[in-house]
Amino acid sequence: MSLALLNADRDLPESYRAAMTAAWGPVRVLAAAIEEHGDEVALPLYTALGNRFHLEKLPKERTTFVAALEEVGLPTSLADAMDSDAWDEALTKSHHAGMDQVGYDVGTPVISVEGVAFFGPVVSPIPRGEAAGRLWDGVRLVSGTDGFFELKRSRTRDPIFD
Repeated sequence: MSLALLNADRDLPESYRAAMTAAWGPVRVLAAAIEEHGDEVALPLYTALGNRFHLEKLPKERTTFVAALEEVGLPTSLADAMDSDAWDEALTKSHHAGMDQVGYDVGTPVISVEGVAFFGPVVSPIPRGEAAGRLWDGVRLVSGTDGFFELKRSRTRDPIFD
């Protein structure tokens, strides 16, 4: 799911539009890496980029992409994809593969569990160990309930990345 693609044709406030413009870089680099090196590179590269953007608060610029690519052992030339639309067709196909399952009135993250797609779960801080297992069991339980669509409440804290 790409927020940049999802919001491409929407009327957005200028500050959010700027964020969506910057969001094309990471998703294009991921799409290029997956296209050239397979699905198995998605998680480590996504994690390396996410750590830099969210934990280290690094900018979405070439040096940040190069460092993430080096960390996961991918060619640093993949950073060129951040400014290229060469992988946008593959990105659009991937975006629709996820979003067409869940619908377009949701946010991110989107997951698919046993053939049922959902927005969420949104959890902060993330559970670990047994708590993570209980959450996953709950997600599987609701995914197996015919007609289940949504649970939601207002967020009362900012994301915690520890």
